[in-house]
Amino acid sequence: MENTEIVYSKYLRFIISLAVNNGKTIKEAKRIASDKFIKHANSKFINKLIKQIKIKEKPLTTLSNNCIAVCEELGPNRNYISLVYVLEEITNNDLSIKKTDKSVVKKFNSEITRINTSIVSPPLYNMLLEGRSVIEWTSMAFIYPFIPKHKSSKNKPVLLMPPYLGNDYSTTFVRKYLRAVGFKTYKWELGVNMINSKYLPKLVERLDEIYEKHQEKVSLVGWSGGGIFAKIIANRYPNKVEQLVTIGSPVWGINDMETPLIRVIEFLRGKKLKERNEKFIKELEEIPEVPITCIYTKTDGLVPWKHCMEAEYLRSDIKNIEVFGSHSGLGANATVLLSVANALNSNIQKEKTKGVIAKVENIFYPKFWREKGISKFANLFQKT
Repeated sequence: MENTEIVYSKYLRFIISLAVNNGKTIKEAKRIASDKFIKHANSKFINKLIKQIKIKEKPLTTLSNNCIAVCEELGPNRNYISLVYVLEEITNNDLSIKKTDKSVVKKFNSEITRINTSIVSPPLYNMLLEGRSVIEWTSMAFIYPFIPKHKSSKNKPVLLMPPYLGNDYSTTFVRKYLRAVGFKTYKWELGVNMINSKYLPKLVERLDEIYEKHQEKVSLVGWSGGGIFAKIIANRYPNKVEQLVTIGSPVWGINDMETPLIRVIEFLRGKKLKERNEKFIKELEEIPEVPITCIYTKTDGLVPWKHCMEAEYLRSDIKNIEVFGSHSGLGANATVLLSVANALNSNIQKEKTKGVIAKVENIFYPKFWREKGISKFANLFQKT
């Protein structure tokens, strides 16, 4: 939260000064800024910052550069897109911008974009750790019976999409677990996923079939490359998609993504990744108007984990969930199974799972193990 406060305090001072500089009173400028953050996940926090801001005589360029400098120091972050979105809305809908100020706004947006293209490839250590996926897959057969299960979904339809070079066997454990807690799961039935845009028409047909059968929206779950297709479909057909859940999927910045998979993909395709379908890539950058949950692991050895997180500050129905594990083992990861099921349930029922079982599930998550002291175990069984 501390880093968030630094970024937004600099940013809010910049956009409020921009509004004042283009004919608005301070009161009007603050109202404009506040209105743009109504859907923001931390809207109360943002409004508190807005009230505290006092405009001082500083060049707009200086205020913009101050915010850019903080973002650069903190490093790439998908949440920066909310800064760009809000700035675009204000300049397009609320203000008649001076020509000199337009150049400041343009530079701000381009600099934020530049910062977010500097995500480094997974370190060699993470790549070597991908070998543990063999253990993750073989051990799941023994671990599965002990994973907490609570039914509450009432046969809601879920379409699952496998990772790059994977097929429907790759999503076996995820589908099995979702069925166990009450979902009706569907395979993608397109063989091996080669991340080709030619799959999209058939996937849309698959979505239509399931939608017509159930007469209700379908939840989409995609692992790695499967999440790419799931996000694009969610963007195109929000009226038929209940929600989107991605598992270790690069959901943004794919054009500039540094990954050890690049040479493998280029070898198999016989062409450079820069020659990809531009429309396909552009759609991937857009954020679907459906609830979104992105599951990622910081020890991912194949995809930079920051590319696997969506802009959760943009809306309250966007969540990022960290798990432990390798990229290749995410399909046989107990925490992933829990995260997918809980995300689907909470977004459908509009409330989080409660009770002792829900508390016990906490031991599967990194956040629990980062807490200091043994009291965290006692807290699992305390009433809240």
